[in-house]
Amino acid sequence: MLQNDGFRALDRQECLRLLAKVPVGRVVYTRHALPAVLPVNFSLDADASVLLCTAQGSDLVRAIDGVVVAFEADEFDDETRSGWSVVVTGRATVVTDPAEHARLSQAGPRSWMPLGDPVFLRIESEMVTGRELGGARGPHQGVS
Repeated sequence: MLQNDGFRALDRQECLRLLAKVPVGRVVYTRHALPAVLPVNFSLDADASVLLCTAQGSDLVRAIDGVVVAFEADEFDDETRSGWSVVVTGRATVVTDPAEHARLSQAGPRSWMPLGDPVFLRIESEMVTGRELGGARGPHQGVS
C-alpha cells in the first residue's frame, strides 16, 4: 500500500532481496565527531549481515570496529521516477575467527581496490528498514 507521500514501506525480506541485487552501498559512521559516508562494495552473508572487505590498517576499520553504524543501498530510475532505498543498522566488527576469515576469503566480497592483507568487516543486521517509490507523475513531468 502506498502512503500519501508515494512511498511504500518494505518488510525485512523485501529489503534483503533488494540489497542482494546491488554491488555498492554506503557506510554511515562517525569520524572526528562528525557524520561520514563512504561508498563501498559489499555482499550479504547467509545470516543477512553486510560484509565488507578492506585493508587491515584502513581508516574505516579503525572508525567502525565495535561501533553501531548504518549501511544504505539503493536503486533509482530517473525516467520512471521509481526506486528503493534500504538501511541496515547494526554493530560492525572485524572478522577475527580464522575459519570464518578463510570462508570469506573464498566466498565473501572482493575489494575493488588491490589489497595486500584483506580484512573483513561484518555489519549485523539488527534493524533493517526500507522504502520503495513506485513511479509517480510529478508536477513538472509532462504528458507524452
